[in-house]
Amino acid sequence: MGFGTGFAIYFIIWWVVLFTVLPFSARSQADAGDVTLGTAHSAPADFRFSPIFWRTTLISGAVFAAYFLITVVGGYSLDDLIALAPDFKPAAN
Repeated sequence: MGFGTGFAIYFIIWWVVLFTVLPFSARSQADAGDVTLGTAHSAPADFRFSPIFWRTTLISGAVFAAYFLITVVGGYSLDDLIALAPDFKPAAN
């Protein structure tokens, strides 16, 4: 895997993890009891991106490391991983 490919895969993993982590520990203005005039009640109260950024980066690094170990070090491809999954057949009616 080249540097560009690895960076692209990490970048995609980072964005997916960001949108997964973003709702955790989020408090709306309605939850905080302090709704600013002209904003939605569901708008975040006291939003700080720094903890979310570092949490996302840490989780993405772990996911990418697992992917790297399985594919590059272990020598498995995506097709090999799919072949390990059991065949799901719909139930006969």
